Amino acid sequence: MSLTANSRTADHPIEPVFLERWSPRAFNGEGISEHDLRTMFEAARWAPSSYNSQPWRFLYARRDNAHWDKFLGLLNPFNQSWAKTGSAIVFIVSSETMMVPGKETPVPSYSHSFDAGAAWACLALQATAMGWFAHGMVGIELEKIYTELKIPAGYKVEMGLVIGKQGPKDQLPEALQAREAPSPRKPVTELAFEGGF
Repeated sequence: MSLTANSRTADHPIEPVFLERWSPRAFNGEGISEHDLRTMFEAARWAPSSYNSQPWRFLYARRDNAHWDKFLGLLNPFNQSWAKTGSAIVFIVSSETMMVPGKETPVPSYSHSFDAGAAWACLALQATAMGWFAHGMVGIELEKIYTELKIPAGYKVEMGLVIGKQGPKDQLPEALQAREAPSPRKPVTELAFEGGF
């Protein structure tokens, strides 16, 4: 039995939240409570990671606090143009090292970026389940983020994201309005191969 949501249809049975999650750019400017944001971080906290190293860190600003303008300014101009109506801006960074059993000092982590991606996915799905949307992006000012947010050595800036409640798409430039819809995905047959590539 196939599942359809947001004009997308799954080829195999999955939970509806996977189809309901998408990345709009039109937000309504509603504020977000610390409670709601921490609930999303709590979901991310339970993501799997190598040796349970939990390399992810979340740096954030809510639209109604003193950090908002600084965080908005750390996005590239294109992303600033639509993210300004979001409710929170978050940057995810990950530790490039981890502690492993039997070692007394941290060792390089091969999977820190992958693990941070798992945390991002958990956050995005939790946001969707709560009626919020999370739009991830790499159109960010990397060097400025390292400096202005005082990222310590040994941490990598992975991505930025905007969280908000969906707003009317006519607030976007005309070219973006046409793109303001959930996107399709490649079929599993193009992605999964038994026995080798």
